[in-house]
Amino acid sequence: MTATKKSRFELRADEATDQLISEAADLLHVTKSAFVADAARQAADKIVARSDVTLMSPVVFDTMMAPLDVPD
Repeated sequence: MTATKKSRFELRADEATDQLISEAADLLHVTKSAFVADAARQAADKIVARSDVTLMSPVVFDTMMAPLDVPD
């Protein structure tokens, strides 16, 4: 069962972008709306997931963790 869609999103695009989106949607046999919504959700998921991760070099990590190994 699919969720009921209640939100509306409008997009202004130049002609070349609109044609490219249409072509891609046609190749996947989905509507332009479904194609854009899926692409936007994938991009948003990736950005949000990246915000939950802290990257650092092994040296910085070891420096940060060393004090935790010292008994109180």
